[in-house]
Amino acid sequence: MIEERLQHGHGPLHRLDPRARLVAATAWSVAAAVIQARPAAWAALAASALLLAAARPPLGEVARRLGAVNVFIALLWVLMPFSTPGEPAFSVLGLAATRQGLELAALITLKSNAIVLAFMALVATIPVQDLGHALRKVGVPLKLALLLVFTHRAVQAMAGEFRRMRQAMTVRGFVPRSDLHTWRAYACLAGMILVRGMDRAERVREAMLCRGFTGELRSINPLAARPVDHLFLAAMLCASALLAWAGLWGTAP
Repeated sequence: MIEERLQHGHGPLHRLDPRARLVAATAWSVAAAVIQARPAAWAALAASALLLAAARPPLGEVARRLGAVNVFIALLWVLMPFSTPGEPAFSVLGLAATRQGLELAALITLKSNAIVLAFMALVATIPVQDLGHALRKVGVPLKLALLLVFTHRAVQAMAGEFRRMRQAMTVRGFVPRSDLHTWRAYACLAGMILVRGMDRAERVREAMLCRGFTGELRSINPLAARPVDHLFLAAMLCASALLAWAGLWGTAP
């Protein structure tokens, strides 16, 4: 199965109410997104890193996820300095890179990493079943919450099905090559996964109806807010408001 390693930690953030973490992550991300000053962006990145440290995640998993995000951000460093008007800083093959473009790329990099770190600390540490329940409780439409839970389960099932079928192909002597036979085999593999996925979805639907499913999202882990949850949420909302104020009206980059 696809492993969500960040959900299985035992840091202090894991014990907080998922609803408080969802609202806090949303408020903090909005505040970080509107920042226009680099000092505030650095502060947001440092605070997000502290939050992630409190979650005590596996460092390898954090590095893998940050690497995937920053691959796309690296494209900004290739394009933005040469497409943003302003004062030339240097030139490459006759194309001038502006100081304003470099500063804007740096600002976006800081804000993006701050948001990703905050979501890894506050949202990625919530099990998907509890996340769907919490989303419903904070006002997200029921269909979206159900779609999240069912999609996660379907991806898990299809990943297991792919692994079993891939092993069966290997046992039968299949060796991938760059030829028509290999591509035909992979096409058949993809088709069988989709067909089996549809069959499994129908069986799951019938099993849920037999067990009295009425369309409501229920969880075996009841959500109960404690005083520490309220304190954490209040602190995060105040920090988000302060960050947004500093980022919008602080020193310009």
